[in-house]
Amino acid sequence: MASVTAGSPAQSPAGPPARTGPHQADAVRRRRPGVPGWAWALPPVAALGLAFLYPLVLVAKQSLSPDSGGHSFSAYTEVFHEESFRKALWNTVWIATASTAGCLVLGFLLALVIAFVPFPGGRLLSRFIDVFLAFPSFLITLALLFLYGTVGMANGLWTDVTGAASGPVDFLRTPWGVLLAEVTYFTPFVMRPLLAAFSQVDTAQVEVASSLGARAPRIVRQVILPEALPSLAAGGSLVLVLCLNEFGIVLFTGAKGVTTLPMLVYSKAILDGDYPGACAVAMVAVVLSVALYALYRAAAARALGGGRRAGA
Repeated sequence: MASVTAGSPAQSPAGPPARTGPHQADAVRRRRPGVPGWAWALPPVAALGLAFLYPLVLVAKQSLSPDSGGHSFSAYTEVFHEESFRKALWNTVWIATASTAGCLVLGFLLALVIAFVPFPGGRLLSRFIDVFLAFPSFLITLALLFLYGTVGMANGLWTDVTGAASGPVDFLRTPWGVLLAEVTYFTPFVMRPLLAAFSQVDTAQVEVASSLGARAPRIVRQVILPEALPSLAAGGSLVLVLCLNEFGIVLFTGAKGVTTLPMLVYSKAILDGDYPGACAVAMVAVVLSVALYALYRAAAARALGGGRRAGA
């Protein structure tokens, strides 16, 4: 008979204990009584609905409640026949689209330089972008007014040198001033996800492509851009929605004749006291935001699919 030495584990007649596999563990969890999964999701969903959906329902209800009483679409009919609404709709769409395009191009180029072109202060500049995201939009607009406003530094320098009564720089009071302010403010919203994506790019692929004689534009197009497309889609989607609903920049630039849908809501509600009309314009802005966002995401998904096939 074999003796059992001290310190050696004694074997059970039934053999070693059975191990619990993943399927057995799932079965044990299913048999264990507890709170169902939907109950855990109910409180956050209810909080989101109370914070976001309930005010939207109130706005929609007010847009269908004219001052004369009852419920009708008369507020929408009146708004759609106004020339001011058509101009505001056009201004909103083209400014938001042009601002998003400018942010995508400028943000991609700046992120490319910061990520792949070493220069003193590059890391500090990358961290400053995170701080820049916390700045309010009106602060950036005020900074542009100090530089290019009617009594800004550029015009002040001109009048000091030439002795003229006023300076020639007055583009901030035009749609191009609004466009410049939005591109300046929202470009970091594109750069932040791009810098995160560029940090995951395998630099060995870039070095191999460069050693094989590929020029910088081809490396960017075939190696870097396919990796950046998801981040471009995410940043562009966010910027598009933010530009569609931007209010502070248009208000602080004081651009003449540049009325967007948020400005029209403000004008109708605060200046005219037309709350049903203001709510009707607000609902149009909501539908427009969702529609353009869905259109942009569809286009970005097609571009992403094409980029992946090109990269493969």
